Amino acid sequence: MTVTYPPRISLAQTPTPLQLLERLSAEIGGPRIWVKRDDMTGSAVSGNKIRKLEFTLAKALADGCDTIITCGGVQSNHCRTTAILCAQLGLQCHLILRGADNEPVDGNLLLDRLVNAQISYYSNAEYQRRGDEIYQHWIEHYAAQGRKAMAVPVGASDGIGLWGYIACCEELKTDFANANIQPKHIISATGSGGTQGGLTAGSALFNLGAQVHGINVCDDEQYFLNKVHQDLLQWQQWYAGLLPADFSIEQLAVSVIDGYVGRGYAQASAEVFATIKHVAQLEGLILDPVYTGKAFDGMIDQIRQGRFADSEDIVFVHTGGILGLFAQREQLF
Repeated sequence: MTVTYPPRISLAQTPTPLQLLERLSAEIGGPRIWVKRDDMTGSAVSGNKIRKLEFTLAKALADGCDTIITCGGVQSNHCRTTAILCAQLGLQCHLILRGADNEPVDGNLLLDRLVNAQISYYSNAEYQRRGDEIYQHWIEHYAAQGRKAMAVPVGASDGIGLWGYIACCEELKTDFANANIQPKHIISATGSGGTQGGLTAGSALFNLGAQVHGINVCDDEQYFLNKVHQDLLQWQQWYAGLLPADFSIEQLAVSVIDGYVGRGYAQASAEVFATIKHVAQLEGLILDPVYTGKAFDGMIDQIRQGRFADSEDIVFVHTGGILGLFAQREQLF
């Protein structure tokens, strides 16, 4: 199927490799595990956010914006990627970080500071209560200075950002043909829903024949079922003219595998840290404690329960996050 994309800036180092984990697959049994190495897309060890921002920042420039406002946790991969890309494009970046302003300047936060992003800190409670109001305050602040700001949601996860992982599915179609495999399952961490939504739509558009599963790293199954559906609905409404006439999001099956959040967002269990260490030592694959470590640990548990036994091959989309290890290094040794 030919897919027409909206405006896009070439920022990511793509296509990313598809890597077979032979030793781990043999150790666990079950389907062979392949990893789509989206931790290698660039922008200072970026991960998945750069794919979405190729489309988001293209729209910002087309709309005449000179400032980008976005939000995330203090160690947000998305915020770090946005800040670096803004520096590359000559845009001002303002980060709304959920957390305290006395956090150690380490990991992602170090790079935020290095590229001179403007940073405002808010508690989680205040952001949950006043998120829209906070965005609007800063938009008006920059407007009073004669600047035009674009508000980008957490994770760039909205109807625009979905295009990033729709495009990734076009790569996966080529990857599968080159490796002569037909995976029936694609698994990724889901933290803001945009990657999962894009993969879900892209799998259908490019006829991959694979069910996409998001393993949630925060909130719960129902939250992500709702969030992914909302993003897909917005995408379909905004880009109806680019989609095949017979395509509808109602035909898409959204799957969330719950039960691996642990104590909460960015709080990994001892089991997750053990998985991170084991996979690093066995395969040289580096996972993180916020996103990919939790999701990979959950995937292994599901394999052992026989969930993916109907497929000879499965694909894990590695969405990056290596810098999150530095902020939690004391949990590893």
